[in-house]
Amino acid sequence: MSQVKNNKDAYALILEAIDGGLYRPGDRLVESELAERFGVSRTPIREALQRLETQSLLTRDGRSLIVASLDHNQMSELYAVRTELEGLAARLAARHATEEEVQVLRDMVVEDRALLADPSALSRANRRFHTMIHKASHNRFLVQQLDLVHRSMALMATTSLAAEGRGEDALAEHQAIVDAIARRDEDAAYKALRDHISVAFVTRLKLDAGN
Repeated sequence: MSQVKNNKDAYALILEAIDGGLYRPGDRLVESELAERFGVSRTPIREALQRLETQSLLTRDGRSLIVASLDHNQMSELYAVRTELEGLAARLAARHATEEEVQVLRDMVVEDRALLADPSALSRANRRFHTMIHKASHNRFLVQQLDLVHRSMALMATTSLAAEGRGEDALAEHQAIVDAIARRDEDAAYKALRDHISVAFVTRLKLDAGN
């Protein structure tokens, strides 16, 4: 196992591992194995696991801690919150984004077309795109709340971008969001991003239903 830099704490390392799919919903997390993997002592690992359990990213299975998963109701609740917060971020981005931030968003849409054949890479790019909109809102408290929401998104076993044709549609929706932000049309940006999240939710529900 490779050692990690000391400037990353155990909490961030485990969180990144869950977010990156190294640990999936239902996987058991063991203190000793995590300590070896990340090259840190067991005490910070234990504290990190307790923190993640408090945040409901981990849950108990007997005496073991496993990566939590979301049931239908929890997923619906998460998407309800995400839809409103993302829409607000787009509205504020249309109001506050710098020209440079708008250009970065434009470039992301173009560059992400090269990833259409790779749902996992496209999912990571999708996260970067949304994070850029969050930052362009220039509202630190909104960014913090959206960060919590996106951490919980890691508890979903699949990405909606894995559905056939969804990647192409998602990028078209991204383009509409960027166009509205560039026009400084707050209402259109809000609606475009809300609609984008709504379609993603419907797609995810269909995937989970096996359709």
